Amino acid sequence: MSSEAIRAPLAPNIIPALVVASALPPLLAYNLTPAATIYNEMLALLGWGAVLLLGAMGLAARGRASRPAWEPAIWALGLLAMAPVVSVGWRQLPVSLGAGPAVVLVTALAVLCLASGLRGPQRFSASDGLCWGLLLAGLLSVAVSLVQVFLPAQADGVWIARSGLPGRAIGNLRQPNHLASLLMWSSVAAVWLAGRHEAVRRGLPGLLLALVFAVVLSASRTGYVGVALLAVWGLLDRSLAKSVRASLLATPVMMAAGWGLLALWSASGQHAFGAAARLAEGAGSPSRMAILRDALELVRANPWFGVGWGEFNFAWSLTPFPHRHTAFFDHTHNLPLQLIVELGLPWALAVLGLLLWSGWRLLVGALRADTPELQRQRRAMGMLVLMIGVHSLLEYPLWYAYFLLPAVFAFGLGLPEAEPQAGGARASPVLVPLLGLAGALLVTGSAYAYWDYGRITAIYAPGVDAAPLPERIARGQRSWLFAHHADYAAATSLPPGPEALVAARRTAFSLIDARLLKHWSQSLAQTGDVEAARYLADRLREFRNPIGDEWLAQCEDAAASAPAFLCQPTSGVIDWRTLR
Repeated sequence: MSSEAIRAPLAPNIIPALVVASALPPLLAYNLTPAATIYNEMLALLGWGAVLLLGAMGLAARGRASRPAWEPAIWALGLLAMAPVVSVGWRQLPVSLGAGPAVVLVTALAVLCLASGLRGPQRFSASDGLCWGLLLAGLLSVAVSLVQVFLPAQADGVWIARSGLPGRAIGNLRQPNHLASLLMWSSVAAVWLAGRHEAVRRGLPGLLLALVFAVVLSASRTGYVGVALLAVWGLLDRSLAKSVRASLLATPVMMAAGWGLLALWSASGQHAFGAAARLAEGAGSPSRMAILRDALELVRANPWFGVGWGEFNFAWSLTPFPHRHTAFFDHTHNLPLQLIVELGLPWALAVLGLLLWSGWRLLVGALRADTPELQRQRRAMGMLVLMIGVHSLLEYPLWYAYFLLPAVFAFGLGLPEAEPQAGGARASPVLVPLLGLAGALLVTGSAYAYWDYGRITAIYAPGVDAAPLPERIARGQRSWLFAHHADYAAATSLPPGPEALVAARRTAFSLIDARLLKHWSQSLAQTGDVEAARYLADRLREFRNPIGDEWLAQCEDAAASAPAFLCQPTSGVIDWRTLR
C-alpha cells in the first residue's frame, strides 16, 4: 500500500467530526447539579452521532466501505445492549435508568460497525482524526492540570474544574483516574501521529514529557501503570522508528523527573504533594478490596441471573455485610466482575468470551499485518484499547460515553478488515442507512436530553422565579431520561409517607446513600412496614455515616424522643428484592 493511498481521506467532513467528538467531551468543565459529567456525556453522544451521520453519508457517496465482519465484539455489544432493556421489562428497573445505558450501548454498537467496515485508506484517515482529537484533549488537559495544582484559585468551575483534592489534578472530568487515562490515550495518539507527521515526531519527547508530568500531577496509580505500558510498548515494538521507541522508553525517567520536581516544590513551601500521599496508601486500595470481596459474595448468592443490570448498588447496600466498607459504591471497580454480578455467569461470560475472542483477533492482526504502516496503525489502536482495558480492571471508565465510544472506534479500526464482497467492495445497502439514521437520532436526541435535563436542574438549582419545590419535582418525575434524580429529591424532601416511599424505591436503583436510607426507612415506618424500616436502619448503622449516626444517636439519648421502630433491631434478614 503506497503512502499516498494510506493518506487518502475518508470523507471531507468526517475527520473534523472525529476530532471534535474525541476532543471536546473530556474538556467540558461546565456542569449543573446533580450530575457532574452529564453534559460531557451528552456532548460525546452528539459528537459521535455526527460521526455516524457524516460517515454514513460519505460511505454511501463513495461506495468504498465493505460490510463489517460480524465480529464477536459486535455480538458482545448486542448482548450488552439487551441487558438494560431486559431489566426494565423484567426486573422493574426504572425507564430513566435503563434508557441511558441502552442508548449508549447501541451507539457503541453502531460506532464499532462503522469502524470495522472501513477499508485500508479509510482506516488510516479515521485513525488520524481520532488521534488528533485525543492529543488535543490531552494537551489542553495538561494546561488544566497545571492550573488546578499550581494556581487553584484561577479554576473558575466553568472553563477549568475546581479540584477538591489538594495537590492533585483532576482534569475537567473531575476524576484523577479519568484524567490519567485520557493522558495515556493522548500519549498513544502522539506516537501514532509521530509516524505520520515529521513535526510531531520531532516534538514527541516534549509531548510525552508534558503528558507524563500531568499524570504525576493526577497522582493516579492507574496512570503510573499506563506509563509502564508505554515503556513496554517502546521496548517490544520494532515497527516504530528508533527515535519514537527511545521516547517511549524514556517515559519512566520522565515520570521520575516530574516526581522529583514536585517533591522539591512541595518541600520549598506549604504545598500539598498529592502523588506522595497517594502512593503512601500502597498499591491496592482497601476500600476496593472490600468491595471486590462483597461483590464475590453477591455472585455466589446470584450465580445464574445476577442481581440485575444497574442493581449492584441496590443489592450490595441492602445486603448485610458485617465488615462493609463505609463508603457508598455503585460499581465493583472491575469490569468483568461488574458484568458477572449484575448479569449472572452465563450472560456475562458469553459477553466477556466474545470480547476476548475479538481481542485475540486484534492482537493477531497487529502482529501479522502485511506492511509496517499497517502494523503501526493496528498496534496504536490496540494500545488505545489496552490502556482503557487495564483501567477497567481497576475503575469503570467504560460506563462513560466519552471513553466507551472512542474505545470501540479504536477497537474496530484495529481489527482485521472484512473480506471483500463479491462484485466489489461496495457500501452495505442496509447497514449504511442504519448508521446514518442512528447518527441523526443521536444528534436530535442529544438536544432533547439537554432540554430534558433542564427539568432536573430546576429542582436542585432553581432560578429566581422558580415554581414551588413540589411542582418542580413533579415536572422532573415526568422526565424520560433523568426522572430518578427527581425521585431522589422527592424521597428526601417530601414528608415521610406513600409518595416519598414510591420515589425512594425508584431512585434507589441509581445510588443509595445515607440520606436516602434514612428517609426511606422513615417512609416505610410511616406506611406501616416497621420490620423493613428497622432493616434499613440496621444497614445504615453498618455504613457509620455522620448523617445516619446523628439520626441513630437518638436511641442513646434519654432526652430524645426517638421513633419507636428505630431503636429495635430487625428480627431477621430481609431479601433485598422485596424492598424494590
